Amino acid sequence: MRRDHRSCASPDDQPPVQGNLPAELNRFVGRADELAELGRLLDDSRLVTVAGAGGVGKSRLATYGAAAQQRRYRDGVWLTELSTLRDPELVAHTLLESLGVTDQSSRPPRDVLVDHLARRQLLLVLDGFEYLVDECAGLVRDLLRRAPRLQVLAVSRMPLRLDGEVFLPLTPMTEADAVALFADRAACALPHFRLTDDNRAGAQELCRRLDGIPLALELAAGRLRALGLDQILHRLDDRFKLLTGGSRGALPRHQTLRTAVGWSHELCTPEERLLWARLSVFVGQFDLEAVEYICSGHDLPAADVLDVLGELLAQSVISREETPAGVRYRMLDTIRAYGAEWLEALGDAGRMRKRHRDWYLGLATWCELDWFSPRQSEGADCTESALPNLRSALELCLETPEDTHLGHYLAGTLWFYWVGCGRLAEGRHWLDRALALEGGHEESRQKALWVLGYVAILQGDSTAASGALHECGEAAARTGNPVAAAYALHRMGCLALLSDDLPRAEELLRSALAAYKDLGELNSNVLMGQVELAMALVFQNRLEAAVALCEEVREICEERGELWTRAYALYVLAYAAWTGGEHGRARALLTDCITIDHRFKDLVGLVLAIELLALVTASEGDPAEAAVLQGAAAPVWDAVGMPLFGSGYFSAPRALCEQQAGELLGAERYAACAREGRGLSLDAAVRRALAAQNAPGPQPGRQRSVRPSPLETREPAGSPTGKGGEAAG
Repeated sequence: MRRDHRSCASPDDQPPVQGNLPAELNRFVGRADELAELGRLLDDSRLVTVAGAGGVGKSRLATYGAAAQQRRYRDGVWLTELSTLRDPELVAHTLLESLGVTDQSSRPPRDVLVDHLARRQLLLVLDGFEYLVDECAGLVRDLLRRAPRLQVLAVSRMPLRLDGEVFLPLTPMTEADAVALFADRAACALPHFRLTDDNRAGAQELCRRLDGIPLALELAAGRLRALGLDQILHRLDDRFKLLTGGSRGALPRHQTLRTAVGWSHELCTPEERLLWARLSVFVGQFDLEAVEYICSGHDLPAADVLDVLGELLAQSVISREETPAGVRYRMLDTIRAYGAEWLEALGDAGRMRKRHRDWYLGLATWCELDWFSPRQSEGADCTESALPNLRSALELCLETPEDTHLGHYLAGTLWFYWVGCGRLAEGRHWLDRALALEGGHEESRQKALWVLGYVAILQGDSTAASGALHECGEAAARTGNPVAAAYALHRMGCLALLSDDLPRAEELLRSALAAYKDLGELNSNVLMGQVELAMALVFQNRLEAAVALCEEVREICEERGELWTRAYALYVLAYAAWTGGEHGRARALLTDCITIDHRFKDLVGLVLAIELLALVTASEGDPAEAAVLQGAAAPVWDAVGMPLFGSGYFSAPRALCEQQAGELLGAERYAACAREGRGLSLDAAVRRALAAQNAPGPQPGRQRSVRPSPLETREPAGSPTGKGGEAAG
């Protein structure tokens, strides 16, 4: 029997809190009046801005206050951190990412964002947009106009200046709160630290002289590992005299923050100050290996970097984070900006940016190679963690004319991330920018061209795909580059497959596979070509040949530890198993397929597998659950592009499932179950699909197979399976 929670009736249980607010790592101290005021403003206004100087605690107050309001928002509270961005075109991409929306279509990201928020009731927290005020102001205005139940909590040193915006100006902490914060953080640095009659006066003096600014207080508390409170006060006095030459027009609290950071900087050893300056080239998270390569050199030997980094960590100049990719470090923006000024003063900024770029070029290369290996998942996590730094490297390549070819190389090398990890829209952004420039290196440009063609196919932009692939093929023939020629030929086969021209798809894919064999190419892209060929054969009811191809792919993937291409082979094998009436085998194969695709955030593979699982479920005799799964697939197609690629062959199983389930349920109940599925989040839809392990056997007389035929022929919208190719085409 199926469990009750899998019926199409809505559960009565209260849904879990939604959102992405980070867990608190240490205790929130003070600010009771400000928190109460924030709650009152959110009661009355749709746009609230927490404004104040850097380091005054705006972000912490906003996230803590938002967390306290989570139950008020049916669709949750979502934080978007924008401080690492400098490109206005990536703002909407970043908001979609923070909301957990992966869109691989060619629609403008702003339109996707508006559609996602239009009917939702949620609080969006925007933090760190000082460099992108104009872009954020326009986007927030559009979102508030078109999403009537949306509220925005902005965190910035400056207002958005929009109609209806209300402000919560955040000033330094009261003396009582400041002393409590200092004591709390001091106890973290020194577990035996307590406020006593002997040290209370010193703590109060320190808080007064630092004007109650939380960042300054936390830096001071971190210094207790090395210095006594009296020593800190003595040195603080000296450094205040040294660093009080700010602009006459600057606000006092701005000068105070600079003094506090400058004081911490001056307390560092020369090696620590040098590393602080060099670390400012990083954006977002970074790891030890990157620091050792980029920041070592003159006056800082590589062997000393770890110890010096540890001292900066102990002094709260940097923070340590546990991520899926391993231990990473991060620098607060204010501290990073201070280090950047020192790096400029040293005259070393240009050299360090180039070293940073070179490291991340190498990182992308290694992650591409690891894509066809047991380290595929680790490579995906590593690239995800490094994304802000990869963006910075791409920016440097594209703003330096003599390095444009490196931009072509990097944008093309990251194909596995753009395509395999749900980043099509951003990949298209960088590829278009890079290819608009001439780099003078044919191989790098040709690789970027076939990768652009690949991305455009998946977005449903057949015109751009065809143009890029033809240009790549012609350039490869002219320059004698057989590798790029093979990749361009392969992707043209994808276009034919999606346009339901199966004979031409088979011809092109077989030619590409033969070229790969002659070149000695074996990687995820080559194996994906076999899977695509198998799909063309399945649609022509040549099951035995298709199964043989995919079993070979499956075996090679298992030998090499490759998961992602294996998932597509499992999809085709499941399709063949369902066609032969082996529903239990089809379900088992699809369970593995869905697990892998969801791991890599590959929406194309995931939605295909959910669609096929719906048909398997209907064939097993559970039409209600089949309708729920079909409903769950619909919003995923909205993110990918044209539903079922506009292909008659891919549409036929869905049509058959809808027919079977609709006949048994009736139109009204079928529609209700489909609505339930459409209301599921992506994670909930995946959990629902994977929970169906004990399906009943097929009912007598149910249709077990279908021979798909094109219901209509359209221009190709995207490849259902094509997802690979790490060789330097």
